Amino acid sequence: MSTPTCQTELKKGLKQRHLTMIALGGVIGAGLFVGSAAVILNTGPASFLTYAVTGVLIVLVMRMLGEMATTRPTTGSFAAYASDALGNWAGFSVAWLYWYFWVVVVGFEAVAGAKILTYWLGDVPLWPLAFGLMVLMVGSNLFSVGSFGEFEFWFAGIKVMAIVVFIVLGGLYVFGLWRGHAMDFSGFLGNGGFLPKGGMAIFSSIVVVVFSMVGAEIATIAAAESDDPVKAITHATRSVVMRLGVFYVLAILLLTLILPWNSFVLGDSPFVSAFKVMGIPGADHIMNAVVLTAVLSCLNSGIYTASRMLFVLAERRQAPASFTALSAKGVPVTAILVSSVGGFACVVAAYISPETVFMFLLNSSGAVILFVYLFIAVTQLVLRLREPQKTRLVKMWLFPWLTMATIAALVTLLVQMGTNPETASQLYLSLLAFAVSVIMYFVTRVIQGRTQPATS
Repeated sequence: MSTPTCQTELKKGLKQRHLTMIALGGVIGAGLFVGSAAVILNTGPASFLTYAVTGVLIVLVMRMLGEMATTRPTTGSFAAYASDALGNWAGFSVAWLYWYFWVVVVGFEAVAGAKILTYWLGDVPLWPLAFGLMVLMVGSNLFSVGSFGEFEFWFAGIKVMAIVVFIVLGGLYVFGLWRGHAMDFSGFLGNGGFLPKGGMAIFSSIVVVVFSMVGAEIATIAAAESDDPVKAITHATRSVVMRLGVFYVLAILLLTLILPWNSFVLGDSPFVSAFKVMGIPGADHIMNAVVLTAVLSCLNSGIYTASRMLFVLAERRQAPASFTALSAKGVPVTAILVSSVGGFACVVAAYISPETVFMFLLNSSGAVILFVYLFIAVTQLVLRLREPQKTRLVKMWLFPWLTMATIAALVTLLVQMGTNPETASQLYLSLLAFAVSVIMYFVTRVIQGRTQPATS
């Protein structure tokens, strides 16, 4: 590992192909490959509409973020914009919340990756496998930002290829171009019909789907470490419609046409089930390898994103100055190590206290991403109203009406979480985390005020 240097700027080591693949694969995670079974079971054949509605919401948030990011690309992304629009307390809070979210996700994904490895390794303790995966991804981030980008390029490439292959083969199967199978769309009508759980079921799983689509915003953070951030952000913002439409909506639509919606099993990958029905040999091994890739991609991106948030906080004097220390290759080594310690701590919590401490960490970060998206929307509204004549490469559609509609939709989702007994604890614990972050801001201000030298 390179020793910290006096460099003050992050190295621009991400190439356009890295950013393109980060933008393509950022929204594809284990939530699609495994978690989609729960959405299908809760909604029925109409579950693709749940993904479509949620995709529209994510697209609107990304459009707002793209408008701000192309105007002023920065590693701090939405945290920096929130500070400018709403005050330093907002930027401080949203950055620390986002850091906390990804640290918990890193620990969770490390444990999930370890569980996948036991599919091949047998009855092996999870914690050493989880630690091994953490060490691998921390090492890639410490080496250089180009190393992070290269890992993510191949991880994302495997995920994208897996979805494309499934869509092509699934399309052939559904339209009767598969040997021994005639065209069949009865999955939409049998077993209770298109909406077996009622029309409102389409909206009941949106919260779950939002969490499975987290990651679209990472491209705007990573773009600041490229030679042409404006081009990268513009491309990522404009391509998000295609990514969500193809990777999620079309894939879920095919799943419900290949298999009866009530035949999926919670915790199992519906893609494995579909490939088995199609008669593809080794489907379980292939898809488990793909899911492992998705988990490692999330680990890699999580460590990267968390460390950049710490770096920005330190630059703004809202975190210890040591977090701005860069290695000879221009990566924030201290911020990476501190973020990884948080991830390691989550792995330890999962081993020692899975039902209490680890579940508390998961629940307390459960609604954080909705808070972040709400901050993005409100920030864009304020900045656009403040400077209406400013030239923008990317503009939010039908401003301010779509922005306000997005804010209303996000607030509705939070209220829905609070009224649902299964998600209420996540909302309340996430509100507690938000309150702690705001208190931290004012405590930091007081401490800084006391340490500032008196002026005559």
